[in-house]
Amino acid sequence: MSSPDPQVRAARNHSAPAAGRGPVVAVTGAASGVGDLLTRRLVASDEIRQVIAVDERRGEVPEAHWHILDVRDPAIAEKLRGADVVVHLALDLDLETDGAARTAYNVRGTQTVLTAAAAAGVHRVVLCTSAMVYGALPDNDIPLSEDAELRATAEATGVGDLLEIERLGRRAPRAHPGLNVTVVRPAILVGGTDTALTRYFESPRLLVVAGSRPTWQFCHVEDLVSALEYAALEKVDGEFAVGCDGWLEQEEVEELSGIRRMELPSAVALGAAARLHRIGLTPSPAGDLAYTMHPWVVSVGRLHDAGWRPQWTNEEVLAALLEEVEGRHTVAGRRLGRKDATAAAGAAGATVALLGTAALVRRARKRRGL
Repeated sequence: MSSPDPQVRAARNHSAPAAGRGPVVAVTGAASGVGDLLTRRLVASDEIRQVIAVDERRGEVPEAHWHILDVRDPAIAEKLRGADVVVHLALDLDLETDGAARTAYNVRGTQTVLTAAAAAGVHRVVLCTSAMVYGALPDNDIPLSEDAELRATAEATGVGDLLEIERLGRRAPRAHPGLNVTVVRPAILVGGTDTALTRYFESPRLLVVAGSRPTWQFCHVEDLVSALEYAALEKVDGEFAVGCDGWLEQEEVEELSGIRRMELPSAVALGAAARLHRIGLTPSPAGDLAYTMHPWVVSVGRLHDAGWRPQWTNEEVLAALLEEVEGRHTVAGRRLGRKDATAAAGAAGATVALLGTAALVRRARKRRGL
C-alpha cells in the first residue's frame, strides 16, 4: 500500500503560525532517532522561537543551538536556561544494552533533567514513554481509556524504566511547584526503530500463544513527532496516548503480512522464552510475549480533542514495517546472520518452537514410560 510523501504528511499536522513569539524548546537526545526528527520539525516551525539541542554528540541540524553533554550531568541546568519547554528523548531502550546499565541511564537521566529544568525556570517537561505502561492483560478494555490504571510490570524490556520515569514525572510538580509534566505514550513505534515488537515481524512464522487474543495498534514515528510538537506547543497536556486510530486483529495482521502463524501452548512458549533469555541466547525476556498475546490498544481521544489526527493507518504502518524489516531474520527475538537465517528459513518457526516441541516430546515419552 503506497503512503503519501512524508513532507505532505508533515504539512497536514503542521498548524498555522501563532501570533507573537513562540516558545524556546529544548530537546534532549536530539542527535538521532525521534529526537533528531523532532529537532528538524521544530526548527522549521514558525511557532517555535528557538530550539536548544542537547546530546552527547552534535547532530546535523545547524539551525538548533547545540550543547554537547550527558543528560545525567547536573551542568545541564545551565544549558536549559531560557527554555520554556524541555522534550526529554534521551532514553536507551536498546534490546542489546545491559539491563542494569540501561536502567541507570534512563532513570538517572530523567531525574537530572526534571531537577535541572526546575532549576533553570523551565515551566514544562515533556516525557515520552510507551502505551506498554498500561500492561497487556486478557481483561483489558479495547480500547483502553487514557486514564486507565497502569498495570504493567517490569517483566518486559524497558517497561520497568518507563514506569519509573512516569513515577518521577508525577512527583516532579509536587517537588517543584510551577513545573508541569506532560507524558506521551505511543503505541508500537515504527520507523527506524528496533524493539521486541518490531522484531516479531522478522520471524519466519508469527508466534501465536494458544488461547490468546492479540490486537495490534501501531504508531508511525512521523505521527509521534507531530504529537510531540503539539505537546511542546502546549496544545495538549497531561498524560495522553498517540497512535493510529483503531487496531488490527491477529488474523488481519497475518492476512496483510502474508506470514503464517505458529501456535504454541502458553506454558511451552513462556517457559521456553524464559529459559532462552536466562541463558543469554535471546535479548527479550518472557514478559515481552504478553504484548503479543493480550490487548493493550489505547484511545487517542485527548489528541483528537486538541485537533490532531494521525496521518498513518495501522495498515499503512504495518506495510512500512514489513518493508523496513525485509531481509532481516529473527528467531525468538535474536537476530540471525545470513548463514544462520538460511538454515532457519525452512524450519517450522522460532527457537521457542523447537524447544517447545522438544519439551512436548519429553513429556510424551515420560507418559509412555520410555
